[in-house]
Amino acid sequence: MHHHAYLWAGPKTRFDDEALRRPPHPDPPPAGSRPELIERYRLVAAEFRTSDLPPLEAAYWLIKPRSVVRGTWTEAKDAAAWLGERLAEYAPRFAAEHDRDTARLARLVDSAAERLHAGGDVSYGHYLERPSYLFLAVVTCFPNRTTPELACPCA
Repeated sequence: MHHHAYLWAGPKTRFDDEALRRPPHPDPPPAGSRPELIERYRLVAAEFRTSDLPPLEAAYWLIKPRSVVRGTWTEAKDAAAWLGERLAEYAPRFAAEHDRDTARLARLVDSAAERLHAGGDVSYGHYLERPSYLFLAVVTCFPNRTTPELACPCA
């Protein structure tokens, strides 16, 4: 078992485009569907795997390009430390003052280490200066507990 880290920071409006953050339905729209529905399906099918947008389900990071992996660790505590470093790096830009609290951030890192050690995934999102958003995730690989059929992006 190992863990892959991911980071996305960008416009909140782009993050809110949920259609591009979920895998396309396995079946395309039926013949005769509205052209805009067919076009939207094609867009999602083409972009979901290659987009750097965070997926709605953390495990789906594993099908994104290898280039979006920010780090890989075999030890959960090392992956959680990466999360802690990123949280500390971005904390001065957090929009909500309570999100900057160092004790709270330390609890998030401790919780992440426990969850990763147990084979779970971790994801955190924070509003930055408007209208930006930060999304951090560490996903357990080989196998992922929620979607064991997904392959390792670094294999």
